[in-house]
Amino acid sequence: MDSDERQRVLDPARDAAALKALTHPFRIQLLGLLRQFGPATASELAARTGESSASASYHLRVLAKYAFIEEAEHRDGRERRWKSVHRVTSWDNAAMEGDAAGREFVGLARRRQVEYLTDSVSRYENDAALGLLGEEWRGVSGISDLLPRLTPESLGELLEFVDDKVEELERRDADDPRARQVALIIAGLPRADA
Repeated sequence: MDSDERQRVLDPARDAAALKALTHPFRIQLLGLLRQFGPATASELAARTGESSASASYHLRVLAKYAFIEEAEHRDGRERRWKSVHRVTSWDNAAMEGDAAGREFVGLARRRQVEYLTDSVSRYENDAALGLLGEEWRGVSGISDLLPRLTPESLGELLEFVDDKVEELERRDADDPRARQVALIIAGLPRADA
């Protein structure tokens, strides 16, 4: 998947209906699960989330209508499998802040990312306690918080560098059997008072 296929950039002026569709918390959750675990049926996603298959199916069709997901290859003729079209959904913060639906979506997306961080920490601690992670993983895992003083240009450059580096390392490790999915959550949030 090249960079253009990897990412969908939302524009509130062009994607108003898609943006409104994505402001539903369950749809964000479904899209996240398809990105994290790969293709799945409505029933499989319902089992993961505790929602009904009918509800999952409806929300998957809405995501498909706005091209966030598409039908995946079927294992057999009975089940409809879905997959994410892009690995990342991004947006221009300034454009989103000027639009009510954009602000709603960005707030919801940020809160979902914080929930994902909390879930990832809990899962890591559980996996480590059960001995499911070897020493090589425990030795390099961690969370860091930094408060550097940066210009807007430097923050943009830093975030772009991290994205590019992740793509490079992912390509390098693609065929390594030791590679695992890693929860990598990055935030660059300036403080007005500092």
